[in-house]
Amino acid sequence: MHVLIVEDDDAMASALSAAVASAGHKATRVSRGEDALLGHRHHEVILLDLGLPDLDGLDVLRKLRQVTQVPILILTARDDERSVVLGLRSGADDYLVKPVKLVELLARIEAVTRRTNRAGQAAPHSIVVGNVSVDLDRRKAAVGERELSLTATEFELLSLLARHAGSVVTREQILDALWGDAFLANSRSLDVHLTGLRSKLQLPGFIINVRGVGYRVEQP
Repeated sequence: MHVLIVEDDDAMASALSAAVASAGHKATRVSRGEDALLGHRHHEVILLDLGLPDLDGLDVLRKLRQVTQVPILILTARDDERSVVLGLRSGADDYLVKPVKLVELLARIEAVTRRTNRAGQAAPHSIVVGNVSVDLDRRKAAVGERELSLTATEFELLSLLARHAGSVVTREQILDALWGDAFLANSRSLDVHLTGLRSKLQLPGFIINVRGVGYRVEQP
């Protein structure tokens, strides 16, 4: 297994690399978020620090989730509840706070890779509404043969609306499902993601505004 270590602290990176190698895996270390975004391919697991010198680790996580579904474990000194919640909701498979026992780290890596392998072997779980198909297992969506390049949040939004096709999904339900109660005040972000999703779908009338309530995906 090839593990990408995104860590700017040399001593910590050396310890992580040694631990990964001791378990029979191959480790590649980068110290900047930009390097992780450029070099994530051909890795089966990513260990991501949040305190990087060029980009915030959460931004790196969100960008990685737009292009890869490999397991990502956050390994950071940030132990406040908000950071943990944001990390997991942004797509991290696990969240570990430094200092962490290397034996535990290796066990967590094995656990998330087992889950990923089981998910990959599962039967496809898809939603089809008219010409729109949403593959929940592979996290891919398409309009006909045209695959959509969606952000993680746009994909979750489309999945939620498609699951309830024909029924109204309130703004509160969407905000709670995608961001949680703590983020209800940031409802403007929903409008931004919805605009982006509609633009990529290019299907006028597919997502209907129900004024003052929420949104509904039209059944064909």
